[in-house]
Amino acid sequence: MSLLERAKSHSAAWIDFRRELHRKPELSFEESETASAVIARLDRLGVPYRAGVGGHGVVAELAGNGPGPTIALRADMDALPIQEDTGLPFASERPGVMHACGHDAHTAILLGTAELLVREKFGGTIRLLFQSAEEINAGARAMIAEGVLGGVDEIYGLHNLPTLSAGLAATRVGPMMGSVDRIEIMLEGRGAHGAIPDQGIDSIVCASAIVQSLQSIVSREVSPFAPVVVTIGSIHAGEANNVIPQSCEMTGTIRSFDPTVQKVLPEAVERIVNGIAEAHRCQAKVNYVRQVPVLSNHGANVAHVDAVIDVLIGSERRIEASPTLAGEDFSLYLEEVPGCFFWLGSGPAVGAEKAYGLHHPRFTLNEACIPLGASLLATIALSRLNAFQSEAEDAAGR
Repeated sequence: MSLLERAKSHSAAWIDFRRELHRKPELSFEESETASAVIARLDRLGVPYRAGVGGHGVVAELAGNGPGPTIALRADMDALPIQEDTGLPFASERPGVMHACGHDAHTAILLGTAELLVREKFGGTIRLLFQSAEEINAGARAMIAEGVLGGVDEIYGLHNLPTLSAGLAATRVGPMMGSVDRIEIMLEGRGAHGAIPDQGIDSIVCASAIVQSLQSIVSREVSPFAPVVVTIGSIHAGEANNVIPQSCEMTGTIRSFDPTVQKVLPEAVERIVNGIAEAHRCQAKVNYVRQVPVLSNHGANVAHVDAVIDVLIGSERRIEASPTLAGEDFSLYLEEVPGCFFWLGSGPAVGAEKAYGLHHPRFTLNEACIPLGASLLATIALSRLNAFQSEAEDAAGR
């Protein structure tokens, strides 16, 4: 049987495992039960591993029958602080926590990949990274700090996409997903009675002006051909309707699609916030947190993934991925080693474009994507190792 046929024969067990994880989602850096479930499966397969890497991460390794390069494959494991509203029989049993991004399926896919590969013959090593805390952009950095990329020659990963029908895949050369930065702004004014504003310094009025002025970064300081998003997602100030609060705190996210643009954004934010605050007689403090860079795929690795997709399911089922300013900490791996990250369709066969998207309380996943994802990752790793071996043999023959 082909790898895809073998994957389909195992799909019922893999789907059951995914549903077990879906019932018991865990937030970032809290994935202890999920990691234990992964470890139990790896033990059953006889695959060696290290646990507790970069949080609750698990690093498994499949050693080949001879020397060769190391190919890494990655899946994330964490869930989101979202109350599930799907009505599924295997819906989350934990109030306020949900696998609304499909990381339960990613985990099942990579375990399925291990099951497909464990009896294959190849030269080199295939390293499987089960990662914590992707949702807070911290897990990849923590795993890299613990050396998971040591000796890795290439890395590959996927993410399900519910607005793309299951059975399809999407790739893109170069930038595919945006950088992610976090901003925290603290404003200090002077509290006063709401009816006597001249005795106070209104931090809320100042905050309102800052929210509006930050949008001028997008409209007036960055080229219209360089996508940037500045979003203030939270504002906290005051308790009573008739009191001017002493202080105000805001948090937000900034996304960009060009590393050179990402570099100039902190200065622009600092200048605007401090200038507006001074004009409103407030004191301001800005904490600008760089989280992850632009996710940029390497051309040769995308070409390899494209070839695998074409052979496994046909070129007509491969599309070019549209760029998005959603972020992914897989970008940190791609800064260190060449690789490719691609979308795996997980939506309904008809009308996927209208499906609930990632991070929605009603997000659902077409589980037909699980065997396809496992067979794609397994084939990507095997064929890449075979290509390295052929190149080495040709070089030796010359």
